[in-house]
Amino acid sequence: MKFNVSSSLLYQQLQAASRVLVSKNSLPVLECVLFDLHGEELTITASDSETTIRTVISVENAEGEGKVAFGTKLLLDTLKELPEQPITFQIDDQSFSLNISTANGNYSYVGVNGNEYPEMQQLENEHREFIVDAPTLLGAINKTIFCTADDELRPVMNGVYFDLSTDHITLVATDAHRLVRYTNSSVSVPEAASFILPKKPANLLRNLLAKEEGDVNVYFGDKNVMFEFGKTVIICRQIEGRYPNYNGVIPQNNSNIIIVDRQTLLNASRRVAVFANNGTSLLKLVIGDNKINISAQDIDFSTAAEETIPCSYEGEQISIGFKAPFLIELVGAIESDNVELRLADAARAGLLLPTEQKENEEVLMLLMPMLLND
Repeated sequence: MKFNVSSSLLYQQLQAASRVLVSKNSLPVLECVLFDLHGEELTITASDSETTIRTVISVENAEGEGKVAFGTKLLLDTLKELPEQPITFQIDDQSFSLNISTANGNYSYVGVNGNEYPEMQQLENEHREFIVDAPTLLGAINKTIFCTADDELRPVMNGVYFDLSTDHITLVATDAHRLVRYTNSSVSVPEAASFILPKKPANLLRNLLAKEEGDVNVYFGDKNVMFEFGKTVIICRQIEGRYPNYNGVIPQNNSNIIIVDRQTLLNASRRVAVFANNGTSLLKLVIGDNKINISAQDIDFSTAAEETIPCSYEGEQISIGFKAPFLIELVGAIESDNVELRLADAARAGLLLPTEQKENEEVLMLLMPMLLND
């Protein structure tokens, strides 16, 4: 078979598809991407057996049809160095050898029989669906995925939980030390449902949805979930298990409310965190009289730092400790100019919220405190 295709278009699609691949797969053919030519359309498929991505691109001057699989490294390295130009793919149907012709040269590869590539997993006959626009889904994943865990003993926490209801959708991620709950009232489903999206396909969606503006059709059954947008389909196996009762851990009576400029808090925390103990990464916040004193020390190396920044708070003084990377990441993920910090005492979880929520959205972040020695 033979076809012409844009070098940059093919590179972009191959780069996106190859993110799903893993080296040393138990099925060697799954270390390759599958090319399936039919008419003037080339379907590119990549899979690690748990997650599969399939996208379709248009080609020109197509001759013949068939399937062939290629390793991605040489192909991507070659396409990356080529300027934008039409290139010609010529594939031998018997030996599966590939010749790429460009304006200035020829490149040869050898593939494998595409018929050995496993079929894309399918949704169950009984499945549900909803529609969400790409920017909304992208924003929801961006605001939650960084709080997912890497916990072999509790795999349900290694993904983003989709809690769907008749008047809104909620996405939740937690690693037991911090939690993010994102709610959007512009999206709903006919009946309540839920599923847990693994971190890997969630990251794939982040990369692909950044260039999308249209709607995303989401289909899910008891085992698989599929996202369809443009000419791209991602289907993956859900994480099985019962997600923790996230609403039960969110405190309702954190009556001490502090308002602080987000960038000021973020920058001060980053500077002071440099002096924190490498083992604990403890940041101490002492809040009172409209100011926050942020301090850290490392007794082992006799280093210490502190900064005082202004805030809006006139209640009793509160001292609380947080793990520096977690606090910095949560504050950095908030998009409003000011942060609302809600506290009860040094032993109970603190809440961080943007002071200005976007229309139809509500973002709430929870951070567990660290024990203060003093």
